[in-house]
Amino acid sequence: MDTLQNRRTIRKYSAKEVSDSLLNRLLETAERTPTMGNLQLYSVVVTRQQEGKERLAPAHFHQKMVTEAPVVLTICADFRRTSLWAEHRKATPGYANYLSFMNAATDALLYTQTLCNLAEAEGLGTCFLGTTLYTPQMIIDALQLPRLVFPVATITMGWPDENPELTDRLPLHGIVHQECYKDYNADAIDDIYHDKEALSENQNFVKINHKETLAQVYTDIRYTKKDNESMSKGFLEALQRQGFLGVDE
Repeated sequence: MDTLQNRRTIRKYSAKEVSDSLLNRLLETAERTPTMGNLQLYSVVVTRQQEGKERLAPAHFHQKMVTEAPVVLTICADFRRTSLWAEHRKATPGYANYLSFMNAATDALLYTQTLCNLAEAEGLGTCFLGTTLYTPQMIIDALQLPRLVFPVATITMGWPDENPELTDRLPLHGIVHQECYKDYNADAIDDIYHDKEALSENQNFVKINHKETLAQVYTDIRYTKKDNESMSKGFLEALQRQGFLGVDE
């Protein structure tokens, strides 16, 4: 509990190696994560070589931790292994569809979170890269992912070389609904986001971006409609190419 309460995203790492024995122990222990039908619908691609990190860097907008971290882990939704198992055991798989992708993606993300928790409990630092879903085809190409395998998470990992401040979180009453969903009114929104908007760093964020509110920074600069729609198109095209929309390329 204390580890989670004090966890920080780490983007700067020391030169200390993450040993194969430690990494393999973490990867194996994380296999105890809940999984649909006990199928473990995920695979992990471990990238240690600098050349491999350089191939991945453009997909993650050249964020420095991708090439500087000792280890980069790409966690994939994987129905290929299960499908091949079925085919080699006189069974007919039916997993070239969107529901199967969602099941595999859920498995993969649950595994990712468990792995991060285990790593951080060992003193390692991690950074979750949301960019994985922005340009999946670039990652598919870089890692030579076959049909029915799709990247859903990327983690950089290493021994921390920084100790950043804790980031803010919304209050519990802002995310928990008792018995049924209670929609938010203006007063509730004011209450839930008050502390976040009052933080000096967020107020400065608004100022340097020449906006009126913090929300405008997110909608107009960080996560715009135009970018979301464009990346959604690329995401769906990659899903189709990887066989998860029930339509051959």
